[in-house]
Amino acid sequence: MLRRDFLAVTGLVGGGLVIPSAFGRAIAAEALQSTMDVAIKKRLADAALTAATGAGASYCDVRVGRYLRQFVITREANVENVVNTESTGVGIRVIANGAWGFAATNDLSVDGVAAAARQATAIAKANSGSQTAPVRLAPVKGVGEVSWKTPIVKNSMEVPIKDKVDMLLQVNAAALAAGADFVNSILFLVNEQKYFASTDGSYIDQDVHRIWAPMTATAIDKASGKFRTREGLSSPMGMGFEYLDGAASGKFVSPNGVINYGNSYDMKEDAIAAAKQARAKLTAPSVKPGKYDLVLDPSHTWLTIHESVGHPLELDRVLGYEANYAGTSFATLDKRKENFQYGSDKVNIFADKVQVGSLGHVGYDDEGVKTKRWDLIKDGKLVDYQSIRDQAHILGKTESDGCCYADSWSSVQFQRMANVSLQPGKAKLGVADMIAGVENGIYIVGDGSFSIDQQRYNAQFGGQLFYEIKNGKLGAQIEDVAYQIRTPEFWNACSAVCDESDYRLGGSFFDGKGQPSQVSAVSHGSSTARFNGINVINTARSLG
Repeated sequence: MLRRDFLAVTGLVGGGLVIPSAFGRAIAAEALQSTMDVAIKKRLADAALTAATGAGASYCDVRVGRYLRQFVITREANVENVVNTESTGVGIRVIANGAWGFAATNDLSVDGVAAAARQATAIAKANSGSQTAPVRLAPVKGVGEVSWKTPIVKNSMEVPIKDKVDMLLQVNAAALAAGADFVNSILFLVNEQKYFASTDGSYIDQDVHRIWAPMTATAIDKASGKFRTREGLSSPMGMGFEYLDGAASGKFVSPNGVINYGNSYDMKEDAIAAAKQARAKLTAPSVKPGKYDLVLDPSHTWLTIHESVGHPLELDRVLGYEANYAGTSFATLDKRKENFQYGSDKVNIFADKVQVGSLGHVGYDDEGVKTKRWDLIKDGKLVDYQSIRDQAHILGKTESDGCCYADSWSSVQFQRMANVSLQPGKAKLGVADMIAGVENGIYIVGDGSFSIDQQRYNAQFGGQLFYEIKNGKLGAQIEDVAYQIRTPEFWNACSAVCDESDYRLGGSFFDGKGQPSQVSAVSHGSSTARFNGINVINTARSLG
């Protein structure tokens, strides 16, 4: 689990569960299966729209949201916690006198929602006094009454708690039997029921589902006290429980026998492999620092894409809006005008919120904009950013990219990262073929610790599993590997990308941004990619 992920769910494991306030109130598991009546949501939305325009708003959008989450947390033979939460309310955003205003309420009466709409309008009018230029929204044509749902096979919330607990405890038992000394496994399940309405004439009802099953196996050398871990290779997905019960497909076996998972995950199988590989790490030789050609599996590459492409191409970060908290970006607007060479001609990176199975997959964003796919880097050149309705004019665009999101009804929506993915290579190329062309390299599987500067320029990445490559052959497992990059130099070192048969999604379930901080879920797809001449360091530390 990444540090930002851990901080978002502090206390989920260990000494007990501390639910972040944004997650809502605890409820019974059965309540996770209910939904709000569409007629009720429309009545509340209309009350807000009428009250806001009546108070002087020139624009208003309303989000009636019911956010459901379930956490099932286990360690070895114990159930650490099972928590179900619900958060329901209405968020109202308006423009009045050219400025934004926002208010939210959990009073689900017509009068309560109307009062919040009038409050949002009053706030906008107060804000207009310090506004230097009026808000400019890219136009959106109202779509009337529409609905959209994550295309799931099995609703995770309807699966009995006992079945989920039994599955996790079987996973833990399998890892222990395979050589792990400790193991923890978790299920994170999310259902966002969101109803959006605006003065543009849209009434959009969406039912969004996501799932994640992280797991960690730890092996200890009892003689020395040395320990090593291997985290699970699952990806968080925009899917139902079919991701875990074999109803989906997509397993991929690497040339070294490491099993990687696409749109299906065998958690027990991965736990057994994790236990064995964690124990193998205890005796694996330490890497010799130097320049290597890196062959990066999609289970690893997603994080590098996320940090060195996804974040620096968020337009609000480029413009400095996030400087105080999340940083800025080296990829400034002048670089787009200059056709900046972000990577080699093998690098084609696109953004989207339409990939089936991805975390970002929705029909419409939280501004009522229909989602799409668009290019960010084409043949290595920077061509675009990620923008929303009030940013589009800055880039000379006539429409939003549809990547506005709020993590709760009580949070104001703002620009969030879309799915950002590396396009597969066009030529037929498998992982074994790629490895065969490497004389001195390292094959990296899984994401690990990382660090990156405030402009997303200098970075360092670890991983879960490392294998040496010598003269085109995959060799022994090694340890203590991290590579250092400067973002443009790294992407310009990309010499090959495997074809679409190897394409898989990874992603972040709790990506933090904004003040007050919000979390979002975002996927990053790629096929295995090769990067030549990358500096590798040894992360081992002497304890004296």
